[in-house]
Amino acid sequence: MRIEDTDRERFVERATERIIESLKWLGITPDNIEKPMIQSERLEEYKKHAFDLVRAGHAYICTCTKEMLEKDREEQIKSGVAPRYEGHCRKLKTKSEKLKAIEGKYIIRMKMPDEGKIIVDDLIRGKVEFDASLLDDQIILKSDGFPTYHLASVIDDHEMGITHVIRAEEWLSSTPKHLKLYQMFGWDAPEFAHLPMILGPDHKKLSKRHGATSISDHKAEGYLPEALVNFMAFLGWNPKDDSKQYFSLQELTEEFKIKNVNKSAAVFDIEKLRSLNEYYLRTYELTNLKTKERLTEGESGLIKRGGYKTLKEAEDYLQKLRKTPEYDPKSLIFKKSSEETTKKGLELACEKLSSCERWESESIQRSLAEAVGEGGLTNGDVFWPVRVALSGEEKSPSPVELMVALGKGESVKRVKEAIKKLK
Repeated sequence: MRIEDTDRERFVERATERIIESLKWLGITPDNIEKPMIQSERLEEYKKHAFDLVRAGHAYICTCTKEMLEKDREEQIKSGVAPRYEGHCRKLKTKSEKLKAIEGKYIIRMKMPDEGKIIVDDLIRGKVEFDASLLDDQIILKSDGFPTYHLASVIDDHEMGITHVIRAEEWLSSTPKHLKLYQMFGWDAPEFAHLPMILGPDHKKLSKRHGATSISDHKAEGYLPEALVNFMAFLGWNPKDDSKQYFSLQELTEEFKIKNVNKSAAVFDIEKLRSLNEYYLRTYELTNLKTKERLTEGESGLIKRGGYKTLKEAEDYLQKLRKTPEYDPKSLIFKKSSEETTKKGLELACEKLSSCERWESESIQRSLAEAVGEGGLTNGDVFWPVRVALSGEEKSPSPVELMVALGKGESVKRVKEAIKKLK
């Protein structure tokens, strides 16, 4: 694990802690998670390497002002030329000129070749060719003493023994510069793989308007770590068996092959994530959930069978269910029933449920069925009004599931309240 925090304008307080918390929650724990490499603590190391390149003639000190660079940029745009550094400081020849440059505010740029081709052999995209003469002399050390991503990542990858760099395709255009840096230092380069972009459902670059948020936000919304890992793995990757869609982290570790990553952009489909989450909710060991309050066995069962997409949806419904329902007495009457028949159905149901000794799904179902049979009624005359009495809603989980969740005392109490409402 490495924290790349050299861009101080984008620095966020406690970001490292949140990253570590998120990785632990997902079950993805790097070996050095308790003591990650932090780039902002290694500034002298980067500065030393930058000046090593200067001494070797692979980089140079640049003192060009912002005004000078902006003027060059405006002229290049007017001329229809792609904006790039004109190489003013690259032309400094004498020792006195270089010493004068270093006395002021400076940056360090790497020297890119004036001609030739640079080939990136990408594990996903194959061989990609770049014209070296079109590549800018990249800044590697900024005026604030911080390295750019280009220098810091190359040095750190070498020191950490990184074998594969897997990153977004937007970094592909920078890879020729990274390969040149490895060459300048005399180091072996790792293998590179550039992943496809992730797009929103409208096929535009993913942003927060598409619902893309942090891992901690998804956690707060009630998504499970297994669902998120499963979902993220499928953004741009496919297993050998296209029919299989549910993978544990261990299965993904065994199945993943970089050659099965697509070149084309992936679409962030929030409904797919919700569907995966519903599956994991149904199969999840709820004892593993860090809930704020202990759920009853019945409430846990309601979560598993209630068709909820997230834990938050389930929690919201449970909070609502625990409150005494409010409803129009007329909603108790099934469309093919009558007020009298409904009252009879509720009274028989109340009688059978009150005498039910074992409060579990099968015995509750049997009690309601007996009320239907003995009263010469239909299921709609009993099951419908009981469900409305329990939930206050015409559409809700089955009355049996609701009663298991609510418990015997509360369930019978609500059925009695419904009888009073009809009277």
